[in-house]
Amino acid sequence: MSEEVKPCPKCESQYGYSMGGDLYACPDCAHEWTLSDLKAEELESHVKDSNGNILTNGDTVIVIKNLPVKGSPKPVKAGTKVKNIRLTEGDHNIDCKIDGFGSMALKSEFVRKA
Repeated sequence: MSEEVKPCPKCESQYGYSMGGDLYACPDCAHEWTLSDLKAEELESHVKDSNGNILTNGDTVIVIKNLPVKGSPKPVKAGTKVKNIRLTEGDHNIDCKIDGFGSMALKSEFVRKA
């Protein structure tokens, strides 16, 4: 078992300890987490919209320019409101559902936080 100590992401206690493998626990608040959980939180905190506002899962955003859609004769119009976004890794870092188009991926540089 590793003797590695990591601070708890929930209560910020300095005594978080490894329970083997990728799992960590906090003796103060009993919170358990994995390193992949922390990486997902880092990803969320680094995704920014066109104005530099930080985006998080569940936010509502507005498309700032007409975006062509492969296989569709019409673009997603500027001003379209997109609710309940989900952040992902990659070039198109927002997964969402848009009325009339269905599920799609957007780049955060083409949206602003509502």
